[in-house]
Amino acid sequence: MIDFNNKGFFKLKQNSEYAEKVKQLLLEGEQIIDSYKSMRDGVVFTNKRIIAVNVQGITGSKKDYTSLPYKNIVAYSVETAGTFDLDSELELYFSAVGKVKFEFSGKTALLEISKYISKHVL
Repeated sequence: MIDFNNKGFFKLKQNSEYAEKVKQLLLEGEQIIDSYKSMRDGVVFTNKRIIAVNVQGITGSKKDYTSLPYKNIVAYSVETAGTFDLDSELELYFSAVGKVKFEFSGKTALLEISKYISKHVL
């Protein structure tokens, strides 16, 4: 599992590469909302969970898939992009894992994602 306390995700940019890589992990009825990629790692948001992909090793052939179900979120914070600051952030607090933070650069679907989170948290 990704150590979210010690491993900083690089800024994530919208990219469909990891959406294709996690399709085999999806449950029946689970749909991808959006996916993002940093230098090597990626994050995929579905209508049921977040799948964080940690690429390991020199060749990158080894990957760790961490499933973070929305139902385990106890609180969250969304910081949208502004006029001059185009970066946005999503901070999630999970009952068993603690704080998980994702930083995004450029276009994101954070408002749509926050609706799915709210559906499960509230």
